[in-house]
This record gives sequence, structure tokens and C-alpha cells, in this order.
Amino acid sequence: MRRDLPYALSGLALGLLLLGNAVLAPDAAPVHAIDVALVVVMAAALAVCRRYPAPALIVVSAAMLALHVRVHPGASAAFPVLGAVYVAAWRGHRTTAALASLVFLAGFLAHDISVAPAGRPGQQIVERTSLLLGWFVAANVAGLVGRQRRAYLEQVEQRAVEAERTREEVALRRAGEERLRIARDLHDSLTHNISVIKVQAGIAVHLARKHGEEPAAALLAIQEASGAAMRELRGTLGALRSPSDGDRVGLSRVGELAERTRAAGVPVQVTVTGQPRELPGEVDQAGYRVVQEALTNVARHAGPATAQIHVEYAPAQLTVSVTDDGRAAPVGSPTPGVGLRGMRERVTGLGGTLDAAARDDGGFGVRATFPLDGPA
Repeated sequence: MRRDLPYALSGLALGLLLLGNAVLAPDAAPVHAIDVALVVVMAAALAVCRRYPAPALIVVSAAMLALHVRVHPGASAAFPVLGAVYVAAWRGHRTTAALASLVFLAGFLAHDISVAPAGRPGQQIVERTSLLLGWFVAANVAGLVGRQRRAYLEQVEQRAVEAERTREEVALRRAGEERLRIARDLHDSLTHNISVIKVQAGIAVHLARKHGEEPAAALLAIQEASGAAMRELRGTLGALRSPSDGDRVGLSRVGELAERTRAAGVPVQVTVTGQPRELPGEVDQAGYRVVQEALTNVARHAGPATAQIHVEYAPAQLTVSVTDDGRAAPVGSPTPGVGLRGMRERVTGLGGTLDAAARDDGGFGVRATFPLDGPA
């Protein structure tokens, strides 16, 4: 209704103009109730001409032609018809606008000729009608131009939307190409070297057993770790090639981590409390990586030690902790290295917290807490 308000106000203003002109014009007839009703009908039709341009034009033309015949207010009776003609042509009713213009002009001219006094020259009637004809032609042309301009603006807007969509598609395609490039680079830089390590470790194990010797535990751990690294690398490369696929690691494979750590000479105990359940993929993978990095640090820095892995499932959070009883710096926060920074970025990026510090009773502890009660 707010968009119809200017049309309603225009109808009201034109109605007041018509009534005032009819009162002041020297050759106009007296205004009666039916004439006021015609003006009200015209104003009401103009108020709805945006939504119903063709019916409103017909009503306005008929009402103004009837008012011109009854009261003869002069050229002002054509003003509402001109506005309705413009709106109809602008909304695409070209034929209706042209026919209404011709009918109104013909009726206007016929009435002027019929009531013209004997001493009034016909030249004045023709000039006034020609002037109205020019106004009606201008109204029709302006409506057509306005419609073409609106169509042009809609086309420009559509092109802008299409260009934006195409830009997004190009960006997605470039992102996919970048993912493939990273995948190829990772394959070239890592897969070969890890494969060599795995093959060399396998050969060493085979030669040891061939000579009747038991392979060293560290050698077996290298063989197992290199195989696991190859599997994870394949999963990572697959995820890079297809963002929705890929064999992601998770807390369900913590047992494999513990076995590999035991093979490297570090006793590990795994404890799970609470009811295990399906976790968000990012949280599940981040928890696994925290355990993996913590066990790596135990094997590197703790010396002779045992490790405890504790996974606690709670309704609103997941807690993963890794503690050991090996060597540790004095009580306090350690100097953060790349591994600790990586763990902290993973955990805090999911809305969790990470605590990593030496324990009061000796050893070192890493504790990560992830919220599960809403999206991170």
C-alpha cells in the first residue's frame, strides 16, 4: 500500500484541481453531486492504477469524458487521463493506452464542436485538440521509454548477479586447482621419502630374521610408523582432491597409536570413560592429533617413562589427556614448540582449551577439552 500512496495523492490533487477549475472557469456549468462522484471515481481509479493499469485507465477516461460533457472544465479534464495513459504504457499495455487516448480525444473534440458557440472560430478548437494530441503522444512515448529503461536496468542487474555467480564459480574452481596443486606437491615431497624409509626398514627386518635374529623393537616401530604415515598421507591427499571424502583419522584409532608407541619402547595405557558416541569430524580428528603429538613428545623427550591416555566422553564436552612419568622441566609452562603450537591451534580453533605443563609429581601432562553442546 505504501507504493500506491503517491498515486492516491496524485488522484486527490487532480480532483481538487478539476473542481476548482470548474468553479472558476467562466464557461463551465455548475457542479452537482454526480460530478463530484465522477471526480471521486477518477481519484480512486488513479490510486490503484499501479496494480491494475488497464482497468484504471478505462475508468479514468470514461469518468473524465463524462465530466467534460457535463461540466466542461476545459483541458484540465485530460490531466488524469494523461497520467493513466503514461502508467498503462509503462506497464506494457501499449494498445490499451493508444486506444484510450484516441477515444478520449475523439469524444473531447466532438463535444467541443457540438457546444461551440456560433461566433467562436473553429481554429481555437483545432489548436486545443492538437495540443492535447501532442500531450497524449508524449505520454505514450514516455511510458514506452520508461518501460524500456526499466527492462534495461533489470537486464543490467541480472548481468551483475550472473557476473557475481560466475566470479564465485571461478573462485571455487581456482580453489580446487590449488588443492590439487598442493596434493601433487605433497605427493612429490613426502611420499617418495616415506616410501624409502618403509622399504629400508622392511629390508632390515627381513635380513635380521633371515639371519635368525629378532629385529630390534625400534626397527619394527619405524616400519609400522612409516606404514601408518603412508596411510594417513594417502587419506590427506584424498581429502585435498575431494573435500567431502577422505579416510579421516579419529579417536577410534587411538589403540593403534598406543600399539605403535609400545613397539617403540614406551608402555602406554588407554582409559576411556563415559559413553563413546559419534563426534563431529573436526573434533574427532583434532582429539586424535592431540594424542598423537603428545605421544610423540613422550617418546622424544620423556626418556624412560610410561604414558597414560584418558579419553572422557561427557554430554557437553570431550576431554582428551595424555600424561607421563618421565623427565620433565620444573613446574610451569614449557617453552612452546611447533608441536604444542599446532595442538593449541587445533583445539582453540574448535572452541576448546588446551593445557600443557609439567606435573607436580613428575612427568608431563597434556589436556584438551572440546565443547560438544553446539557448533564451534
